[in-house]
Amino acid sequence: MAIQTTAGTHDPDDAVEHVGVLPLENGDRLSRPEFERRYEAMPHLRKAELIEGVVYVPSPVRYVQHGHPDFTISGWLGMYQAATPGTGGATNTTLRLDLDNEPQPDVLLRIERGGTSRVDADGYLEGAPELAVEITASSASYDLHDKLRAYRRNGVQEYIVWRVLDRELDWFVLRAGVYQRLEPDDAGVIRSEVFPGLWLAVPALLAGDLATVLEALQQGLRSPEHTAFVERLRAGAPQAGPGNQS
Repeated sequence: MAIQTTAGTHDPDDAVEHVGVLPLENGDRLSRPEFERRYEAMPHLRKAELIEGVVYVPSPVRYVQHGHPDFTISGWLGMYQAATPGTGGATNTTLRLDLDNEPQPDVLLRIERGGTSRVDADGYLEGAPELAVEITASSASYDLHDKLRAYRRNGVQEYIVWRVLDRELDWFVLRAGVYQRLEPDDAGVIRSEVFPGLWLAVPALLAGDLATVLEALQQGLRSPEHTAFVERLRAGAPQAGPGNQS
């Protein structure tokens, strides 16, 4: 019986027997059903993405370049979700966007009732969450090229890319089908247009000053805009996104 394993996996205990199922490899061009079939046949594989019909299998995750920034952003969004009933978040979750794109964003935030994504019958998230976040090394990453185009085309209303090695953060908002950068105020704080009260002190984040990041978020959570947003969510009437306002 043949045993298929992914490239870079050397532990025989990780191998799973799947007769006739080829492993996912970087650069493969697959349909979404075939991508899912191969991914499900490799339960030891923690992350793989289909972006514009091309398979990406990331390298092992480093603490400085990815793991710790991912943890920080997740904590920031987790605090917002806790204070904003009617929103939901997830980390490293497979997202069914279209027939050529099945990304696995590092973190996402969505409106659970009346939003632009839904949980399908087999537990996958389908459609565009309102916010996606990716942690990447630099502007050379596909996160700022092919994946950005896929998110834009599928209506992800806000997209954050933290370029760790560049020491930069890009926050895009979808307006009339085009991503435009959200700019910080004089204090270096960016304020979400889709999630009122979601404020990010960018200089503090890049400096590793988590206390100041959370202090700025708390200020946003105390704002009248956030209070009104929570009331709309409770009524089942979230505000329209920037690209959909009439």
